[in-house]
Amino acid sequence: MKLKDFAKLVGMSATTVSRALNGHPEVNEATRARLVAAARQHGYQPNAHARFLAMGHASTIGCVIPIGGRNEIVNPIYADFLAGVGEECARRRFEINLTVVPEEDQPEAYRALSSKGLIGGVIVQFPRHDDPRPALLDRIGLPYVVHGRVTGHDGPYSWVDVNNLRAFERGTGFLMQLGHLRIALLNGDERLDFARRRRDGYLRALRDAGHAPRPALMTTGEMTAAYGYAQARALLAGPEAPTAFLCAATMIATGVRQAIEERGLVLGRDVSVLTFDDDLSYYANRDAVPVFSAMRSPVRVAGARCAALLIDRITGGPGDPVQELLEAELVVGRSTAPPA
Repeated sequence: MKLKDFAKLVGMSATTVSRALNGHPEVNEATRARLVAAARQHGYQPNAHARFLAMGHASTIGCVIPIGGRNEIVNPIYADFLAGVGEECARRRFEINLTVVPEEDQPEAYRALSSKGLIGGVIVQFPRHDDPRPALLDRIGLPYVVHGRVTGHDGPYSWVDVNNLRAFERGTGFLMQLGHLRIALLNGDERLDFARRRRDGYLRALRDAGHAPRPALMTTGEMTAAYGYAQARALLAGPEAPTAFLCAATMIATGVRQAIEERGLVLGRDVSVLTFDDDLSYYANRDAVPVFSAMRSPVRVAGARCAALLIDRITGGPGDPVQELLEAELVVGRSTAPPA
């Protein structure tokens, strides 16, 4: 059903109907409620272009997904992040536009989204230490929120991030309090800003306790079970096998657990594992006593907060950047204990 047909059906102008169904502040609530009920009854739903005309801004958030590079973000973590974005968009009557492009085509994708005019803003995911995307988005005037931070970007911008440095400093300190000194760090790709901060937290905790870092126990790679298994298998077979592992993701910790058990060792007795836990909906670590001790911060919550900040920016106009730093919670599970 088209807008003009629905407007004729309810006996109002198309402009009034469009504004009412799209949350325009000049429409009184009684009229809005009556039209919402009628729209549900007749199965009418306004399209994105109608919302743009009614509200004076695009009611769509853009997400550009790069593929083909070393760190594709088509993974369980990104899926849960998008679920959080989607929940907030549904609550605020916004839509999501997903654009999938080769990694090297991202700049052109952002320019195209901006020129079309039906995208109100974008969320930037998995920023690198010197990521060029914020500067590009500033130049083309497209509102954005970064999930994470870009250390090399000088200008003001809005972001939502976990306190990764503090989480890994605290996690390393927890393992040292148990008595572990040979603690292996199985980090994510350290070209990414969050992974650098996690490494810095690990190093700070060691140095503050008077312990020199052991480069042989520090690895970096994609956050997969295969990576965790391969690294743990090699390290456990070495001359100075770690007594504990600090992992950047639950998927890595799962691979580490496989390597531990393959050697006839017992997780949480012979070797400890502490992981960062994004609290994924279908990779849950939430038993009454979780399998893995973890620094937990739900990525779904971060997705919802990124969407909320961006929608506020789109609907409220330019303002001071908003920056939110989320703290991770230490959850003690069955995978950590004093060294054997």
